[in-house]
Amino acid sequence: MITLLGKSLRSRLTILYGLLLTLALALYAGGTSVYFLHNLRQQLDLGLDRDIETVEGLLRLSSEGHLEIGSDEGEARESDFERGYLLEVFSADGFLLYRSNELEGAALGPPVHLNANHRHEPTQTIRLSNGTRIRVASRIHRVEGQSLVLRLGVSEEPLWREFWEMVGVLSIGLPIIVLLIGLAGYALAGRALLPVDLMARHAAKISAERLDARLAISNPDDELGHLGQAFNLTLGRLEGSFDQLRRFTADASHELRTPLTAIRSVGEVALQKTGDGPYYRDIIGSMLEEVNRLTRLVESLLTISRADAGQIDLHQAPVNALELVQEAATLLESLAEEKQQNVVVEGNPSITLWGDRLILRQAVINLLDNAVKYSPVGGSIRVDVCFDVDTVAIEIQDSGPGISVEHREKVFERFYRVDEARTRAEGGTGLGLSIVKWAVLVNAGSIDLVSEPGEGCTFTIRIPASKTHTLPHKSS
Repeated sequence: MITLLGKSLRSRLTILYGLLLTLALALYAGGTSVYFLHNLRQQLDLGLDRDIETVEGLLRLSSEGHLEIGSDEGEARESDFERGYLLEVFSADGFLLYRSNELEGAALGPPVHLNANHRHEPTQTIRLSNGTRIRVASRIHRVEGQSLVLRLGVSEEPLWREFWEMVGVLSIGLPIIVLLIGLAGYALAGRALLPVDLMARHAAKISAERLDARLAISNPDDELGHLGQAFNLTLGRLEGSFDQLRRFTADASHELRTPLTAIRSVGEVALQKTGDGPYYRDIIGSMLEEVNRLTRLVESLLTISRADAGQIDLHQAPVNALELVQEAATLLESLAEEKQQNVVVEGNPSITLWGDRLILRQAVINLLDNAVKYSPVGGSIRVDVCFDVDTVAIEIQDSGPGISVEHREKVFERFYRVDEARTRAEGGTGLGLSIVKWAVLVNAGSIDLVSEPGEGCTFTIRIPASKTHTLPHKSS
């Protein structure tokens, strides 16, 4: 179908518009012609009725009982009558009394039988033997006490000539009108689609190195302007994604190179020196520590990569929130004990949330791991599980140095570190909070950070409660 209509949108629009216009004009011309022909016949029938009345006034019966046609104007009127009318007069019993000479012996149809109950016949069109179309009307008339049947006909040929003249004018004029409007439509379509052509040419020049380019939009309020704005917004998102990808690649390369460089340096130093067993165990321990950091980094990168690709399937179900937090705290208990920290977990044991247990467990572990890392020796960490409106809130508060305002919005970005040197020294990869944010968002939750320098941090995770769970009063 598209091949038949042409490949370009401009041609297809013009052809479709032309076809619709032709159809509409043909319907209009057809309807107009039928209405015009109907009006012409109505006028002819009205004239025929008047002519019958005139003929009725001219009929006479002679003293011998013969039918005569007379008038005030005498023979002159009779001659006009003979030239203009096609007349047949029958007696009541169907005997032909008169027939116009112009009929040349031909009849205006079969004999007509009218009576007092059936005084006239509907006007009809007949065709004579020579092909002439005649409009015929029949009516009963009484002349000097005798009933006569008059049948008068007039030729329809003038009517049809006028009709076909009008059809001829329409047949010539309408194609010309369609052609002119089609050409005008083709030109207008080209003008209307010109912005699309310009946008396509401009878009073809945009490459990965020129994602900062944008389409020029002449009229942002029309449909094409909306299309161009949507394309520019898409380019903006692509530019942001490419920038984020470049930063991620650079940061990941840097983070991977750091432990590898440390392992290489430790190995080279060990090869240059000779030592006893404890010396080599210390060297191997240092190398294993860097390997562990490298392993954590690779696992974090793998998690984020799978999350970005949508390859992690969610298994959401009701989860006991307090048990989830206690399980995560148990895993980090040994680390907290090394720093003599006090970890307190409180909350309503009946509270459940709706989410993926393993993913949320990893998020809580990451937050508790950060709390243990950045809280001082002998510090305290408090975890509170409670209801907050229609969500379950998990608050994790540490006693660390806190985060200043300029860093709060960025701490969830990948590889962002508030204190570069200190974070590396603590073994952080810069991806923990990014994974936390992803884990919360993918479970339809949210995460907030409240912190002031020197007063620690409070991370609050809010996850929707179970759909079938009846919310109790808020507990602390």
